[in-house]
Order: sequence, then C-alpha cells, then structure tokens
Amino acid sequence: MTILEREVTGAVAHLRMNSPDRLNALSGEMIAELHGALDDVANDSSVRAVVLSGAGKAFCAGHDLKQMTAGRQSADGGTAYFKDLFDRCAAMMARIQSLPQPVIAQVHGIATAAGCQLVATCDLAVAAHGTRFGVNGVNIGLFCSTPMVALSRNIPRKQAFEMLTTGEFIEAARAVELGLVNHAVPMEELDATARDLANRIADKLGSAVKIGKQAFYEQLQMPIAQAYTYTGEVMVANMMNPDTVEGIDAFIEKRPPNWSQ
Repeated sequence: MTILEREVTGAVAHLRMNSPDRLNALSGEMIAELHGALDDVANDSSVRAVVLSGAGKAFCAGHDLKQMTAGRQSADGGTAYFKDLFDRCAAMMARIQSLPQPVIAQVHGIATAAGCQLVATCDLAVAAHGTRFGVNGVNIGLFCSTPMVALSRNIPRKQAFEMLTTGEFIEAARAVELGLVNHAVPMEELDATARDLANRIADKLGSAVKIGKQAFYEQLQMPIAQAYTYTGEVMVANMMNPDTVEGIDAFIEKRPPNWSQ
C-alpha cells in the first residue's frame, strides 16, 4: 500500500495521504512522498489544479510523535534528527506555494499541529462540517512554532495566538469566519465541492494563473509601493502573452477563447 495515492482527472491532480492508521501523520516518509509528488505535478503542464486530501477518518494529525520519539535515541538526543525533520517539512510546505498550480486542501475529521499548518499553507481549503482544527502541541509541552508561521499568515494575530497558547480547537464554521478555510460543507458534499473548485480554476488560462500565483505570494512580502511596482511589471508581462491577447479578443467578440495551452 502506498502512503500517498495519486490520480489525475482531466486537468486536476488529486493527492491523497493514505496512512489512515496513523491519521495521515507527517512522518518522514509522508513528507518525502508529498514533496516528490509536488515536484512531479510542477513539471506536468497538463495539470492546472491540485486537490490534497486524507484517507480514513482524518485529514492529518501533524507530525508522527512515535517516530519523533524514536529519533531521540541518537547520541545527540535527536537534535540533528529534529532539525532535519523540520527543515524537510518546511521545504515541502514551501513547495506547495511555489507550485505553478493552485493547491486545494480537502479537509475532514481533524487537522492538527503540522496538519493544520498544511491546511494553512495550501492556497485554498474546503472542509466538512464538524472538522476540527488545532495547533495543540502546547498541550503536550511542544509549542507549535513552525505551524505558527502559516497559521499567523492566514488568520488574525490574536486568534492565532489564542489557538497556539491554549491548544484549543476550532470547528469548520469558525475556520471559515477566520479565513483559514474558504468553504464548509456537509461531509457528503466535500469531494464534489473540492473538485468543482479545482475544475473552475483549471478552466482558466494556466499561464495566467501561474504568473498570478507567484505574484500573489511575492507581493505579500513587500511594502505597498514596491508591491504596486512589481505587480505592474507582472501585468505588463501577462499582457504580452499571446493567449491573453486571444482571451481579450474573445471577450470583445463575445466568443469562447481559443487558447493554445
């Protein structure tokens, strides 16, 4: 049994974490599989959107604590192991946002600690009603410092800090209110909702979405004046794309665009 299932339907790739007995924990093996799959998707121009989900009763319960405990057996008490683990996890998370295609988290059950980080890192997220989100490491004496990076860039500061310091969970409806999740739907509608969102994105001009996703994350790190200068240059480059010319002409002429991509 593979711990990460891959399926491509049309222009949408579906990656499903498949380690239900461990609640799809981000073990070293799962992190490596996810990073490799994301690299493959990045190089596949036929894929225009990605859906990431989890098998079994949960999306992802964060890092594999049993594996982490075993890592303490080395002479340094696990220092090198933990640094490597967190570095590789951060690189995998960064790969999601550097991917040309938008990534949608399809979430159910629970998304805790690094699993909540994974949701916050994805470009979009849909969740089933009743899904619980938490950065609850503090409950066992481990502050969720790396999950904090993505969470604090998704939801307001004080709400993020409350979740981090109390270890308490929020449900899907609250996650929508705070901006961690785009849509909350009944469980029976979750798969269709994620696929519909992915297909709507996949219908757009892939090169425009690619340049737009990159610009979205770049400009977030800039002062406003610099962001406008940068995005103006991006708009110019986008306007020079022959497929954009075709898209504008098609809109004016009230016909479907005939894009080359």
